[in-house]
Amino acid sequence: MNEDNAITPPGGPGGPARWTSSAKVGVGTARTAASRLWFTLSHGILNEIYYPRVDAACTRDFGFLVTSSDGYFAEEKRDADHEVGVLEHGVPAYHLLNTAQDGRWRIQKQIITDTRREALLQQVTFEALIGDISDYRLFALLAPHLVNAGADNSAWVGEYKGTPMLFGSGRQGVSLALACSVPWKARSVGYVGASDGWRQLRNDGCLDERYQRAEHGNVALSAEIDLAACDGTMLIALGFGVRPEEAGFRAVSSLLDGFEELRRDYVQGWRAWQGTLLPLDHPQNRSNINTYRASTIVLATHQPRSVAGAIIASLSIPWGFNKGDEDLGGYHLVWPRDLVENAGGLLAAGAVDEAKSVLGYLRAIQEEDGHWSQNVWLDGSAYWGGVQMDECAFPILLTDMIRRGGHFGHGELASYMDMVARAATFILRNGPVTGQDRWEEDAGYSPFTLAVEIAALLAAADMMEIAGRRDEARYLRETADAWNDCVEHWTFATNTELAEKLGVEGYYVRIAPVETADAASPLDGFVPVKNRPPADTDKPAAQLISPDALALVRFGLRAPDDPRILGTIKAIDALLKVELPQGPLWYRYNSDGYGEHEDGAPFDGTGIGRAWPLLTGERAHYEIAAGNLVRAAQLLVTLEDSAGPGGLLPEQVWDSEDVPERELFKGRPSGSAMPLVWAHSEHIKLMRSLRDGRVFDMPPQTVQRYLVDKVTSPRRTWRFNEKLRSIPTGLILRIELPAPAVIHWSADGWATTHDTPTAANAFGLHIADLPTSGAAHGRHLRFTFFWTGADKWEGTDFAVAIDGEGTMFHGSQDPQAPDASRRVAEPAETAQ
Repeated sequence: MNEDNAITPPGGPGGPARWTSSAKVGVGTARTAASRLWFTLSHGILNEIYYPRVDAACTRDFGFLVTSSDGYFAEEKRDADHEVGVLEHGVPAYHLLNTAQDGRWRIQKQIITDTRREALLQQVTFEALIGDISDYRLFALLAPHLVNAGADNSAWVGEYKGTPMLFGSGRQGVSLALACSVPWKARSVGYVGASDGWRQLRNDGCLDERYQRAEHGNVALSAEIDLAACDGTMLIALGFGVRPEEAGFRAVSSLLDGFEELRRDYVQGWRAWQGTLLPLDHPQNRSNINTYRASTIVLATHQPRSVAGAIIASLSIPWGFNKGDEDLGGYHLVWPRDLVENAGGLLAAGAVDEAKSVLGYLRAIQEEDGHWSQNVWLDGSAYWGGVQMDECAFPILLTDMIRRGGHFGHGELASYMDMVARAATFILRNGPVTGQDRWEEDAGYSPFTLAVEIAALLAAADMMEIAGRRDEARYLRETADAWNDCVEHWTFATNTELAEKLGVEGYYVRIAPVETADAASPLDGFVPVKNRPPADTDKPAAQLISPDALALVRFGLRAPDDPRILGTIKAIDALLKVELPQGPLWYRYNSDGYGEHEDGAPFDGTGIGRAWPLLTGERAHYEIAAGNLVRAAQLLVTLEDSAGPGGLLPEQVWDSEDVPERELFKGRPSGSAMPLVWAHSEHIKLMRSLRDGRVFDMPPQTVQRYLVDKVTSPRRTWRFNEKLRSIPTGLILRIELPAPAVIHWSADGWATTHDTPTAANAFGLHIADLPTSGAAHGRHLRFTFFWTGADKWEGTDFAVAIDGEGTMFHGSQDPQAPDASRRVAEPAETAQ
């Protein structure tokens, strides 16, 4: 094609950019740091390809179109039946078999990445099942989205050192180059929805080679492969680089090395790593997928060797086909909670070095004040700004799990103690209330978050004691004990209509809001349920149930046969359990809105929550804790049978009647994220737990302290972010403040007063313990503060009811008593 005849393709900048299906059947990468390239597969073709980081998607999809001279037109991803397999168990090198639904042709592919450079290879064979290969024409169609964006890309026809190629580039200095081992018969670029190759072939049956450059838009690259020149078999290379020339060089280099040599290196790298893992494989797999090795592949693929320790949540964008550039992150971000859960899966599989690298990564991205951001890009930059207290506690538990496993070298634990101390300090100063629960939606008292926080405080105490910091260890345990004793007050609902209907005393709720002056307890408050229509958001806390309460068993705070736990399980199963073809699955909570609409339309900010296979794995772990190993093994099968055809576990599965036009089938993956790496970690941990006959990641500190020794606390805690309403007679009221103060208090309605100065501890809190043993039943312990550093009074009285009766007056003056701050001695006298 003479460049003098080139014209700009019409229709720029193209239609709105969209991502693609999240229903992946395969994910892969090379086991070398030299190849910073990751790929995903769905509907028989390549979907998002990531470069140079696992959080940077560079393509939408890459597939083939088939035409013939009689006007025939078929698209590989829509008009074929798809089969997927791996070249070897435990190796993410895939064999795809796409057979036309009309029986006319078949395309076979083997897909790997180059172990030596950033290039992806497809060994492709086209077969004519009806007629002869000469009756057909084969076209490659590639949609670049460089980087994490389909808008403002450029595409052009060109060459590298005489090798014909197609190129694409984006705003962030990333380019790609497409090359083939056999000649291109035609090449073209265009704008999506107007002049792209799909549109050209559908309308005209051929590519317009005059379209040689399309700039600053939603673009596509198209090329016809010369089938006659190769008898249907070809090698296609897609190279990536900072500059187009670099991408072209890599594509050519991979073609010259050849597929067989690169496949051998690729397979050997994965085979060697799999050989280091524990043999947790099923004796006999019920399908051609080795489920254990599939899960290990998922964990390792999502952890880039070029950024040691980072594991993104998923190489997918939930309901991606309905989302555009505004969904910048998708699930290819790092969530600290998922990260620690996944590190646990690595430990369960015996991948100790990879798990330790996660801990090192967490240490590097910890915020200055000790917390971890809700989620981050690989470099630690925050994406969403929420604070979730379980994410601040999980890294402590991972540190302790590695310590208890004997995986630290001499003196290595000491290098993590600053991270542990800062994380514990943040929990102590800001917990137990969380800004968001583990589903990233609501603030308050969450049984799951409480369990993780309390277990983490005890784990931190053990490590502090090892470091010789006994006072800090003692305070951590005292706080854990006080919080543990309050779990039921905060989250256990009794005397409700549901409890009466189920014939149980009560149950743990999903989450309860922070205590307020106008509610008798947190359980009397309302929870704003997210992802619901505006008129259907606030729900009474006592009416919301979640399997999250089983964390109290998983983390060792409550026994599996505790009547309160058994009552909660009745509530969970009554409201959240659904029987699907593979077995029982559970919902996150009743009234959940995160999922497809009733008709199967994709989640768009509202919807209906669907069943989560992850929760079946968590329920299986509860059954193991309860000694029901047979039941747990059955649930393992249910979990595995929830996977897609490539063995990948989805975030959610469709729970209603089939909607074929939306590819929704009962019991099969929905349009949510797939794979969900966290679910694969839970799968590995469940296999390890079943092998060991005990819950793999249950902390021993909580079990010993609360289930064996049955330790209770002699105190309750009051602080500004947790204004205690009442306290049983005889317990100590511990006041914890952010600055030094003198507490001016009375237990008899200000008839007599006392002044108690606070004392600072190593965690930056200023503490004073007030006795309640002399207070009369039904009275209040009243107090206010003189801030010594600021030299001023608080100006407000607070009160805590003795023995749980009476009203707590916080944030206002007691109408029955004079202003206490006007009846005290001078500050110097008060301090004495």
